[in-house]
Amino acid sequence: MSDTLPRHPPGLRVIFFTEMWERFSYYGMRALLVLYLVNALGMPRADALALYGLYTGLVYVTPLIGGALADRWLGARRAAVAGALIMMLGHFAMAFEPLLHLALGLLIVGNGFFKPNSTSMVGMLYAPGDPRRAGGYTIFYMGVNLGAFLAPLVAGTLGERLGWHYGFASAGVGMAIGSVVLWRGQHRLGDAGLRPGQPPLGGLADARLMVALCVAAVAGVGTVLAVWPWVQAGWQALPAAGQAVLGLAGLAAAVAAVARPPAGAAPLTAAERGRLVAIGIVAFFVVFFWMGFEQAGGSMTLFADTQTDRHAFGQEIPASWFQAINPLAIIVLAPLFSAGWTALDRSRFALSDPAKQGWGMVVLGLGFVVMVMAQQRAEVQGTVGPQWLAMVYLLHTMGELMLSPVGLSLVSAAAPARLAGLLMGLWMAAIGVANYLAGALEGLLAGSGIPLFAFLLGSSLGAGALLLLASPWLARQLRRVD
Repeated sequence: MSDTLPRHPPGLRVIFFTEMWERFSYYGMRALLVLYLVNALGMPRADALALYGLYTGLVYVTPLIGGALADRWLGARRAAVAGALIMMLGHFAMAFEPLLHLALGLLIVGNGFFKPNSTSMVGMLYAPGDPRRAGGYTIFYMGVNLGAFLAPLVAGTLGERLGWHYGFASAGVGMAIGSVVLWRGQHRLGDAGLRPGQPPLGGLADARLMVALCVAAVAGVGTVLAVWPWVQAGWQALPAAGQAVLGLAGLAAAVAAVARPPAGAAPLTAAERGRLVAIGIVAFFVVFFWMGFEQAGGSMTLFADTQTDRHAFGQEIPASWFQAINPLAIIVLAPLFSAGWTALDRSRFALSDPAKQGWGMVVLGLGFVVMVMAQQRAEVQGTVGPQWLAMVYLLHTMGELMLSPVGLSLVSAAAPARLAGLLMGLWMAAIGVANYLAGALEGLLAGSGIPLFAFLLGSSLGAGALLLLASPWLARQLRRVD
């Protein structure tokens, strides 16, 4: 890196490659899951999308618990390593059909430990007010998307061409590499991810702790699976409104249970409470963004599989490859967006972080304009060319770059230090609600006469407009200091 550019902490490289391999494993598995359920296991489309939504939803809800446990007990670094090891077990279990549900459960638990803490450790590398923080998160986000780009090409190709379980096993190998990178490279992290007075990982005590957490994860998931039929029967007996109320009440109870400041900590100040309220409101709005965006691994993948002409140069492109467009576009566009935000922030046209996110939701809605047109043409012609999905993915990527890295930086900068892991977990939980809705939405709309993509067009544009209207007040709350 030249002397004219800000030099980032050496620990950023460690987290970059750890996250790259973790995202390789996650997106490799995601690229195959719905196709595997429908084409290999013969699961009905609606059931496959519902399971996909439940899995991806819980993957983002469990960080609420993992972030709180790290804040109160483990520390972010140990929590991230434990999560990586548990996810590694889950990915390898996916290679065996009878272990499908155990594997999904381990991936959900492991991600709960890993995701909020690896993300919050990026912010811990920088001092308060360090102007390099936003750039660091952009670099981190490029690592995320480098792994996400490679995943469909490697795991997707292995899964669709050689055998589903080879694809899932390759995701496990990626997670194993990520675990080694984090453990061996932790000397570059300084104190990031360690509680006050906590030593770096190492020694027999930490090895025993990791084994104990992995065993506890397997036992916990097994217990949940044993009682799940009774839980599912009770849930399905409720009307849709009852399910929504119970789900929101459960999420609120989880937030209340972990939101208490640790024993002996000072109470929150008025400014901190204002920032927390603003983070919560923005998190509510971005549910509508991710509910649309996460159609990529569900309904849009099935559209690629059955309604897209995938032949090129005498070969048929695997349906999972379309999921590589988004991360490739991010790798290309992220530096341009980072430079563009810097230039805009220095001008009289500067936008607040909530306003940037509002415009991101509007751009997502424009992608669904294209998707509605593609669906209409496919219903008449049978299939459409691949350029339609490519355009949708490109627009959705532009919206993501306006919303996601900005949101991560917003939470990292505005959250009180003692609640950093919890609030990053809360942000992930909002994405989890959106992921669940992304999978369940097609079933919820059944019989309403409202096409899925048309509904998402309206929800994206409407929520984006409301967030833009609220952005001046939200920006003031996020800037509050005592």
